[in-house]
Amino acid sequence: MGKRLKKPIKKEKSFSDKIIKILSQSANKAFNYKQIAAKLELDDTQSRNQIIKDLKILAAEKKIIETEPGKYLIKASSKEYYEGTIDMTGRKTAYFICPEFEEDIFIPTNNLNHALDKDTVKVYVYNKRSGRRAEGEVIEVIERYKTDFVGVIDIQKNFAFVSTANPKMYTDIFIPKDKLGEAEQGDVVLVHIEDWPKRADSPFGKVVKVLGKPGEHDTEIHAILAEYGLPADFPIEVETFAQKIDTSIEASEIAKRRDMRDTLTFTIDPKDAKDFDDALSFKKLENGNYEIGIHIADVSYYLEEGTILDDEAYQRATSVYLVDRVVPMLPEVLSNFACSLRPQEEKYTFSAIFEISEKAKVVDQWFGRTVIFSDQRFAYEEAQYIIETKNNTIPVETSITGSSYVVSDEIVEATLKLDQLAKILRRNRMNEGAISFDKVEVKFNLDQEGEPEGVYFKIAKDANHLIEEFMLLANRKVAEYIGKQKKTFVYRIHDEPNEDKLIAMQTVIAKFGYKIDFRNKGDISKSLNALMEEVSGKKEQNLIDTLAIRSMSKAKYSTDNIGHYGLAFDYYSHFTSPIRRYPDVMVHRLLQYYLDGGKSVNEEEYETKCQHSSNMESLATNAERDSIKYMQVKYMQNHNDEEFLGVISGVTEWGIYVEIVENKCEGMVRTRDIKEDYYTFDERQYALIGANSNRLLQLGDEIYVTVKNADLVKKQLDFNFIRRNE
Repeated sequence: MGKRLKKPIKKEKSFSDKIIKILSQSANKAFNYKQIAAKLELDDTQSRNQIIKDLKILAAEKKIIETEPGKYLIKASSKEYYEGTIDMTGRKTAYFICPEFEEDIFIPTNNLNHALDKDTVKVYVYNKRSGRRAEGEVIEVIERYKTDFVGVIDIQKNFAFVSTANPKMYTDIFIPKDKLGEAEQGDVVLVHIEDWPKRADSPFGKVVKVLGKPGEHDTEIHAILAEYGLPADFPIEVETFAQKIDTSIEASEIAKRRDMRDTLTFTIDPKDAKDFDDALSFKKLENGNYEIGIHIADVSYYLEEGTILDDEAYQRATSVYLVDRVVPMLPEVLSNFACSLRPQEEKYTFSAIFEISEKAKVVDQWFGRTVIFSDQRFAYEEAQYIIETKNNTIPVETSITGSSYVVSDEIVEATLKLDQLAKILRRNRMNEGAISFDKVEVKFNLDQEGEPEGVYFKIAKDANHLIEEFMLLANRKVAEYIGKQKKTFVYRIHDEPNEDKLIAMQTVIAKFGYKIDFRNKGDISKSLNALMEEVSGKKEQNLIDTLAIRSMSKAKYSTDNIGHYGLAFDYYSHFTSPIRRYPDVMVHRLLQYYLDGGKSVNEEEYETKCQHSSNMESLATNAERDSIKYMQVKYMQNHNDEEFLGVISGVTEWGIYVEIVENKCEGMVRTRDIKEDYYTFDERQYALIGANSNRLLQLGDEIYVTVKNADLVKKQLDFNFIRRNE
């Protein structure tokens, strides 16, 4: 008789991870084994015995404390759980970002436990010592990043669901019948999440606002603003307050200021600008030097701290420049009238006035409040005409007045001299390691209904650089003046570039025959500048400009001055645009306070304001980007039957991104839609490879495409692959 085979011993399941999680969720409460079993919904004897065993093991390992016989508490120093933020992917999974980990922690879908993108959460981290990649489980949502979402409503008999176009929002939102408001089937709505019951698949919300029908122009623009929590209008009480401000120019106030009304002064701005927040004055001195004034609208004179108008401006922190409109930081009575440095009008200004030598060296400086009179308003195109031709007659095709006109000899002389000095300032800046990013801006010609009729590109020329250099000078010198006094101030800082991103960029640009010099910080700057010059006007310019900008750290506001890498300045701030940026208002207030002998202000308070300003700037930038993308999709809707030459600007496992050469619109060709071969993604070569032909589709390749689908709601373009450009 053969030996009876032994039954394999069933390995007992450990509940240690789940016990730690339960105790972590209620860190100040002690539990016994029965309470833990109830939380885990276990009532069999074997499981309860295992829980008792695991509790004793965890106590022996000093991960938990036995506070009294049979009752356990999480040990305060236990670091099984951490606080940080959630970064959702587009695949319903996420990564947990926490400064205590070098690598982000992967969060599977079933471990999200109602956490949404950018939420602040507490996470239990496991697999830390097992040799496997650490994973985590959200055990508590500490703070929602946002609770308002934009989406399209689908109304059923007794309830509704709202689904968003945001790929990182992995769930729809349940709306009870009594919380539909005025919404009708298919409307684009703004909803507010009120609750997310523990066992519910979707959060519960209410309709806050109906934005309109999908695809309608105003609906989509308002949806972009609402998605980022940006206001479309001013509250009536704020408008009313602004209308009551005394905006008259008073002799008593002029007497307190440096009077610059007799000094030649003019503005240079975009032709469609309404808020002129900077002007230049010019005077030749007897010693051969030049007195150049950078005069900035004195917004802080009208915007008093502690008022509802100031609170509103602080909350907005910035004007938002969408493709078809500006959402201003300040009501129009201030932004377009009282504070705007309009021609032939006296205005209160805050000024940085420099004595500058023929070689563009600053010999002397003065900061303070002034009053000016602008003699002339120029568009960049008009100033550029003067610089290029040295002619004082602006032709009708360049003039913003609708007819040709003559500019005074004094203004022509001033413009040409300012241009010469600006070029020296720019050259010096580049020699010191500044990086030049003159990225091409895509602009649209719109008809009266806001429909795109054509695309054009905005390129910075000498007139733009003239204004830029003197604004940079003012910003730099104001920051330097306060910074050297070691007083709390609002700086615009820019950290060194991320080397990993630069190395990744090098891999891409090498395919075009370019390279970056990594020997030291100065060589990186010089090689990036050389690269920008080399790609100028070439088909790959936009792609490489974008990659270079993405490799840079993001500039932000802070009281901790680390300098500005991109500009190669040890001190830098924002002083020159208080009509559209709140940090500039703070800088004006602090500068005047310190000029009056004030002591250093509370650093923590201003750091909080800096963080808020940086956050709002980021939201505004995202909204501006989305509005351009929306208009590109809208424009391409009307060109369904046309073939376009495009450049491959990105390669992924699911398809290639293609940027059309003539209008910079970018869309995707799905891998499955390329019929000439069966293509697979090669991560090493960053290319798609044909299974039969071994031919590559890679970055920089030119192909012809047509529009397959233009989705206004998702702001997404899909292209058909037609053929290679060979």
